[in-house]
Amino acid sequence: MKPDKIFVTAINFNDSDTTIRFLDSLKDQDKEGIDLNALIIDNSTKQKIKINKENYSEYFNLKIIDPQDNLGFSGGHNMAIKEALISGANYVLIMNNDVVLDRKLILEMLKTIKNTETEGIVVPKIYFAKGYEFHKERYKKDDLGKVFWYAGGEIDWKNMISYHRGVDEVDKGQFNKQEETNFATGCCMLVKREVFEKVGLLDENYFLYYEDADFSQRVLAKGYKIIYAPKAILWHENAGSAGGSGSTLQDYFITRNRMYFGFKYAPLRTKIALIKESFLLLLKGRKNQKKGIKDFYFGKMGKGSII
Repeated sequence: MKPDKIFVTAINFNDSDTTIRFLDSLKDQDKEGIDLNALIIDNSTKQKIKINKENYSEYFNLKIIDPQDNLGFSGGHNMAIKEALISGANYVLIMNNDVVLDRKLILEMLKTIKNTETEGIVVPKIYFAKGYEFHKERYKKDDLGKVFWYAGGEIDWKNMISYHRGVDEVDKGQFNKQEETNFATGCCMLVKREVFEKVGLLDENYFLYYEDADFSQRVLAKGYKIIYAPKAILWHENAGSAGGSGSTLQDYFITRNRMYFGFKYAPLRTKIALIKESFLLLLKGRKNQKKGIKDFYFGKMGKGSII
């Protein structure tokens, strides 16, 4: 029986050390029955990645791709996904590079996605990496490493917010049930080959943020399920490459892309509310929120005017 050919895709952006930690974590994966491959897209604009590929040759096939430009999350992963599909991938595991993997992460996700034909995407249980919690003062020492970043996702259409279930809660077994969810995070999602063939790739208009929510909506519309698999575990150093929570990049892209996503998928009442909110942001918002609103209305998508 041929092994399942899985391509892990991740973006490097001016930070070889983070990507090396990611690849070192990937080395420890239980690979029974898996032909494991890794594709790193080097979006770096200041310092290109420095990695000795020989360090990983006995663990997985590693390829570094330099697009000669910063393609963002969506464009970078799309380049890697295309390469993976051409190379015969059965599954593509889209990931952030600022993560640490439990050794059985891929096996657990693979086991789940093979359950039925309708499972299109599988997502894991994701904790904050120790020291990266939003509210560090809340937790006991023993809680660190067990604080949820994501335990499945939902979209609040009334308020036009995609959110992570369980975020900031300590894991006490409350999200240990495998079940369907409505929003797969781009931090880590295992996707069947046929999903890309039928749904398409990530929407590059987003560049960064909300492309995963958009992809989730298109996947669900085609009749596939998104499954949360709690036995698959990951730790995330939140927003490492985007400058951290509340950064200027987050201000700009989340503001602009939330408008774009809302106008694509939200009900009319929500669209009207978004228009009202956008005018308030133009008057009283932060500098990059104002810029994001202006760029949305003028159709400046992709990199927009901030990159």
